[in-house]
Amino acid sequence: MLVHVDPDRCCGAGQCVLAAPDVFDQDERDGTVVLLAARPPADLAREVADAVAACPGGAIRLEEGVPR
Repeated sequence: MLVHVDPDRCCGAGQCVLAAPDVFDQDERDGTVVLLAARPPADLAREVADAVAACPGGAIRLEEGVPR
């Protein structure tokens, strides 16, 4: 799994951080998404999927089946 974020689409709601704090953070200046792990471990797949679903701006995208 490969995670992509688009900070320009991010509205700073922070739902991604609540769902997957090991993968996402927020920029201290403007609250936009910061990607901590573009290739998170498989055991975080559920949390990352929850973050994608919860993102009101659609700023997070997953690319499945990408080799490590």
